[in-house]
Amino acid sequence: MDPLTGPGAMTPESLHRSAAPAPGRRVPKALAWLASAALLVGGVALLSSRGGDGASSDAEAGGTAAAAREAASGGRGHGGRAGAGGTHDEEPPPPRFDEAVCWRELERFDAAVTLENFRAWAAPLLASGDSLVADYLAGRLTELIGQDPGRASEVLSWARTAGPDEFDVLLTALRGSEAVHHAQVATRLLAQGLDATLDGGRRAGLLAALDTQKRFEPAALNTLTSFAKDPVSGEAGWAATRTIARVMKRDFEAKGNAAPYMDALLTIGTESPDEQIRYLALSTPMHATPVLDERTRAQYAKVLTQEGSPDGREAAAHNLSISGDNQQVLELFAQAFAREQETCVRWALFRFAARASGREALPVMANMAMTDPRFQPIYQIFEQLYASGLHDFVRLWNSLPDQDPFGCLVGHD
Repeated sequence: MDPLTGPGAMTPESLHRSAAPAPGRRVPKALAWLASAALLVGGVALLSSRGGDGASSDAEAGGTAAAAREAASGGRGHGGRAGAGGTHDEEPPPPRFDEAVCWRELERFDAAVTLENFRAWAAPLLASGDSLVADYLAGRLTELIGQDPGRASEVLSWARTAGPDEFDVLLTALRGSEAVHHAQVATRLLAQGLDATLDGGRRAGLLAALDTQKRFEPAALNTLTSFAKDPVSGEAGWAATRTIARVMKRDFEAKGNAAPYMDALLTIGTESPDEQIRYLALSTPMHATPVLDERTRAQYAKVLTQEGSPDGREAAAHNLSISGDNQQVLELFAQAFAREQETCVRWALFRFAARASGREALPVMANMAMTDPRFQPIYQIFEQLYASGLHDFVRLWNSLPDQDPFGCLVGHD
């Protein structure tokens, strides 16, 4: 019998029926937690319906228990009269669980759902609007996809027309599956993310689902780079840039090969007309901290002096501070500080000079403080910390009494 139309099918009406768990299947921890939460919500609802003094509360509790027993036995007995008039006690209204009712359906769903019936069965559960239920659905769909590229491709086809909530579940499941690493799935996911007939938000979600890839082949990296710097890429271009950065971090940590990704991000960071995309492209290498080669250092030096966004210039200063050529970086920072008008960029140049060269940067930092007297008390703190024996930049940074003297770090990671 078709599970979509037979007696066991999940329907909106089935949300108000409880079901016994299927025998022999282990209930996942997430399911057990959800079920416990549902019972807790029910308990709170029952307690909140009580009122009055202790005696009346006890009576109401007894009446509720009696009503529950009678409901369980199939009907009301012949008793139940109260007082001389012989009128029946008024039954208390049943507790309302609202969206939490659907949690009772998860065990049956978990035991019997298949990829073929997933969308139909998931719809009424997803309609509850509960984020925990959505998380469960995404996890269960990931299990159903497994390592099968055919199943992943089918789920990807659903994403073209899915509503917002279902789309999030589908892409979260696809992103977390093993099948997304198959070349045919990743290629199709990239192609669909670049489909100009889809809206920007949908394309962004598709491209973001590529960020669990272990590496990008040159062709895919070039395609993403060209798209991200396109003037009309919008939020999908931003998602493509972040995906490049995340895959770079993973590939770099596994193999130490960040050069192709750094080139891609620098291209986006210098050629995209979108300031937010440029800043993202220039700042994300900070989280991977790769050592820069001479060509990449030259590109970041150009960004430091020519980028219109102060945030982008700050990011360039950070990346140059870990580039490996300390003396060249100090000279570049000294020149840039004298020309720079933005206080926050000056603060980045000042502190990253210390990161680049440690105590050897003090003469350059002293000149910076002479150029801008606001930095003189900060310079004295750095000087005292170095004199105390601190040399590691992280320890020195954590020892500063004020890491944000100019209010520049608010909103920055």
